[in-house]
Amino acid sequence: MAITLSKGQKVSLTKGNPGLKNIVVGLGWDTNKYDGGFDFDLDSAAFLLGESGKVNSDTDFIFYNNLKHSSGAVEHLGDNLTGEGDGDDEQVKVDLSLVPQNINKIAFTVTIHEALERRQNFGQVSNSYVRVFNADTNEELLKYELGEDFSIETAIVVCEIYRHNGEWKFNALGSGFEGGLEALCKNFGVNI
Repeated sequence: MAITLSKGQKVSLTKGNPGLKNIVVGLGWDTNKYDGGFDFDLDSAAFLLGESGKVNSDTDFIFYNNLKHSSGAVEHLGDNLTGEGDGDDEQVKVDLSLVPQNINKIAFTVTIHEALERRQNFGQVSNSYVRVFNADTNEELLKYELGEDFSIETAIVVCEIYRHNGEWKFNALGSGFEGGLEALCKNFGVNI
């Protein structure tokens, strides 16, 4: 039975799931139909962060142009250009056993591609969620529905997984940013 979380809640991934190694972080959303004339293209990404809260190098940024981390620990399973259909729109696979020791947390984000040019923001996106499931058993471990409390934001740090006392934990964040992917990259120390 999956745990449903609220913004700000933290829960252990590994304490109740001994031996958990392979997880998938699934992100989903629906876009509101309106007369803007442009399709929505939402993109998920993962930032592998050191103790400073920043990436150790630009290769610690996993997204549609850098699908797999050099350690093999994190792999983006591909860019969904439309967000059509039910279920996860994009997924990121994580092998917890391969995450390098100098990585303390992994932040998962969603941004709107060309949001400024297309005059789009997360106020026009609904039914956003993140879920984590065990890739070996397909058992859903937890789900966090973001709700509709965004208006002008073009990027969201949805959640993070992090090491704490030898365990992996999940933090439901839902933090909005203006400035899209560029703002996130600057926040996490990626050179753009």
